[in-house]
Amino acid sequence: MRFTGRTALVTGAASGIGLAVATRLAAEGAARLVLVDIDGAGLDRLDLPCSVERLTGSVADEAFWAAVAPVLAGIDVAVVNAGVAGAGPIADLDFAEWRRIMAVNLDGAFLTLRAALRAMNENGAIVAVASAAGLKAEAGVAAYGASKAALLHLVRVAAKEAAPRRIRVNAIAPAGVETPVWDTVPMFAERAAAVGRDAAFAELAAMATPLGRYATADEIAGQVAFLLSDDAALVTGATLVSDGGYTL
Repeated sequence: MRFTGRTALVTGAASGIGLAVATRLAAEGAARLVLVDIDGAGLDRLDLPCSVERLTGSVADEAFWAAVAPVLAGIDVAVVNAGVAGAGPIADLDFAEWRRIMAVNLDGAFLTLRAALRAMNENGAIVAVASAAGLKAEAGVAAYGASKAALLHLVRVAAKEAAPRRIRVNAIAPAGVETPVWDTVPMFAERAAAVGRDAAFAELAAMATPLGRYATADEIAGQVAFLLSDDAALVTGATLVSDGGYTL
């Protein structure tokens, strides 16, 4: 029960890693969760054993964060998780698609991080969900990879700036995680339609990771909870690479 009595902000909380993190924090005693997602219906379906504030909006909308600032006051921990996926070679990539990915994954992360730092109590903790794509170059993921690489450096700067208030800021960089975001990737969606989602994940993991499998959202949530908890009391400005060996 590492989060007894604490208030947590989690973005992208309606599904995937965000949902798993919210569930984990509630199970470990969080008293109040402030959950953000563009999918309001998804937030409404959540049933968690603590007080929950459901905020529907885009993390990339500065006006949204200004409007919800009073709700965030006094948070203890935050998870900067909301993100979108996308792929395409640089030469063929529309600028609009580049901006769509950057707007959520980088601008949205900055706005979330800024709002959390403004609202957070001293001795707090923040974890940003980045990606191994921000560490390892692969053809076809320029926008997504660049957004996550920038996020990793943003986390390091934030850790230095927040240290005088004893607020820790860290990142986690998963590789493949079995979440719904994959359904927006045409290559995966086509393969899943042909062989099923489980088989498509197994094929990708066998090709990409030495350990031969992708993570579950619950596994990543456990690692996020560690970084948020007092068990990681001296860890700040760090990136936990949780990738099954993908970046080796």
